[in-house]
Amino acid sequence: MTYFQNAKTIIKSLFSRPSTLMYPAKPAKKMAISRGHVTIDPAKCITCRSCQRKCPTQAIIVEVKEKTWQIDQMRCIVCACCVEVCPTKCLTMDTQYPVALTARGGVTKVTVAGPKKKEPVAPVDGAPEKKE
Repeated sequence: MTYFQNAKTIIKSLFSRPSTLMYPAKPAKKMAISRGHVTIDPAKCITCRSCQRKCPTQAIIVEVKEKTWQIDQMRCIVCACCVEVCPTKCLTMDTQYPVALTARGGVTKVTVAGPKKKEPVAPVDGAPEKKE
């Protein structure tokens, strides 16, 4: 009985088109909602560590003193939690898929601008100056 069911499936697939794409020869379709990988705009990052706290796999490491932002592509599950929580919107999801890795690694380290320092306000005439 199962022999005839298998023979039916084989004959059907011989005379029909394949249901999958030949990926390397024909590139996959990229939709607007495709999630490829996380990218950062280092000029906007204020090193608040919101993305690091929200990341479920702990793939993001933010060093405030060194002003660096690092992501491990092998740990990242492309869930976009870090993009949603970023207050300055410096993180985005790129629709291009990252290049396949052949060895352990895939760590991207970026130097960021860090928080903007506030300029001291000049004292107004007649106002007493603070003594420390």
